[in-house]
Amino acid sequence: MNANTNVTPTNATPTDYFVVNMETGKLELHFEKATYAALDEDAKKRIKSAFLWGRNSGCWISRCKQPNLYMAKRVAESIGLYDAGRTGEHLSYAEQMARKAEKAERRADRYENHAEAAVKRGEALQAPINRMHGDIAFFTQPNINTSAGRAFTRQRDRMWASFERGFDEFRKSEYWQNRAKTARATANQKELQDKGYIMRRIKERESDIRGLRKKVEEYEGYIAAYDRGETPKDAFGWEIKRPRAALESQIATWLEQMEYKLDELGFYQDCLDALGGVRYGRENLVKGDLLIIGRWSTPVRYLRGGPQNFTYEFIEGHMKLADGTPMQGKAAYAEIKEARRADPDHPGMYNKVG
Repeated sequence: MNANTNVTPTNATPTDYFVVNMETGKLELHFEKATYAALDEDAKKRIKSAFLWGRNSGCWISRCKQPNLYMAKRVAESIGLYDAGRTGEHLSYAEQMARKAEKAERRADRYENHAEAAVKRGEALQAPINRMHGDIAFFTQPNINTSAGRAFTRQRDRMWASFERGFDEFRKSEYWQNRAKTARATANQKELQDKGYIMRRIKERESDIRGLRKKVEEYEGYIAAYDRGETPKDAFGWEIKRPRAALESQIATWLEQMEYKLDELGFYQDCLDALGGVRYGRENLVKGDLLIIGRWSTPVRYLRGGPQNFTYEFIEGHMKLADGTPMQGKAAYAEIKEARRADPDHPGMYNKVG
């Protein structure tokens, strides 16, 4: 297996090592073929559970990426590989998304080429039979036990077998077309045109950041207790047994994870701004306003709202409870495409809000 020579440590790197590729965010395993062959089956299973073989890169590449490389690193350490640090330059989340779209576009083109080639093979395989359409004698002639008759029968059987293989190629074409469709959807990043989707990602990142910040503050409190000459205790009064160095290492890990989450948060906030941001909120909506939101084709009625989400009810169709009252739902303000309010001077008419 090929060794990566572009590693950051200045000392010579052993031929069996692992390294974090900052451009991809993945952890890579590099070792000689003999090293892999010498591993027991349990070690090989651990590698295959956490890594995929990269044919182009010539190394094992982790399934997960930063900042979630803990288990992958544990696997690498368990088989005795040298830690070669990091290689390459870190890409921003926006750059990663752009690269993901580019790769998906190339995959889609490749899959479409596969589908087209499969169709051509299918047509070629079925051509001999298709050319015989209209020749009733060819299809109805019985098997004749003569030299010429047996030759004819064998030829016809081969043509039918080829015809059946043609259907297999057409099925392959359909498979590649579906793969291409999925890849094309990834390349188009259609979800980044959906404010509701973006808002959900923003909330997730904000929640992750709050959780990480809480953990960092908790461990910083333990370190402060060590500095005062005290034994740190958790919220339940249990003594903390971990040494100061371990606490500092964990804080560094969480801060790195927070940096990634902040980068992702900024990306989604930029996407939301590019779509015009959030136009509506509880400040400019009142009960009874008619709303058009992305998930429904018919208007819904605004009932009440909180800081980020609101409650609405259906006003048309069959969306009712057993007692006849309208069903309700919740959505983010970012999902509102348009809002209209009843005109007090003209009953039955609604004016656009905002």
